Amino acid sequence: MPKPLVLVGAGEFAQIACEYFRHDSDYDVVAFSVERQYLTHATLAELPVLPYEDLEAYYPPSEVQLFVAVPASQLNRLRARLYQDGKRRGYQFATYVSSRAFVWRNAELGENSFIFENNVIQPFVRIGNNCILWSGNHVGHRTVVHDHVFVASHAVISGYCQIGEHSFVGVNSAFNDGVKVAEDCVIGSGALVVRDTEPGKVYVGAPAHALPDRSSHDVRL
Repeated sequence: MPKPLVLVGAGEFAQIACEYFRHDSDYDVVAFSVERQYLTHATLAELPVLPYEDLEAYYPPSEVQLFVAVPASQLNRLRARLYQDGKRRGYQFATYVSSRAFVWRNAELGENSFIFENNVIQPFVRIGNNCILWSGNHVGHRTVVHDHVFVASHAVISGYCQIGEHSFVGVNSAFNDGVKVAEDCVIGSGALVVRDTEPGKVYVGAPAHALPDRSSHDVRL
């Protein structure tokens, strides 16, 4: 039987997630949910949009799972906050893996993560909780992607790398073997990361360098 699922969010990513869960998973999307201040319409994709603060009254934790369908806003802090709040309230979380992704048998995937099509996840990789890997990325053997990370399309992350919590990895970026990306980093589009990074920095260029006097928390994602 399909497993009932509520999507937390009602923006573009939530609508995309609804398409994938509906047509490429064993979940049945039954509703969207947003915080009351953002509740501007009653339905979306022919499903109800429910106030998040009152979600238990409609769907208690024993009846549904959640997926927080929020992108990299606030350096992934918004998605992390909603995910952690849902866990505190007793909900379990779905993870989506595209049927067109390649995920090796011993790769480990956390909860509330979303793996789009054409991702390649090699042996012994660990993907944390609350991560999004958009389409077409390569994650090399033994790499660890820590919690609350967003990887945009066509990044090449070589083997034995680490991507720190809350980081954002831009499109067409590349990482040499064994590189450790610190927490709260923004890696710009097309960056070539050849050495370890410092936390809270924005890295651009090939080879990548940190932008002076620029905090990753100031980047609007």
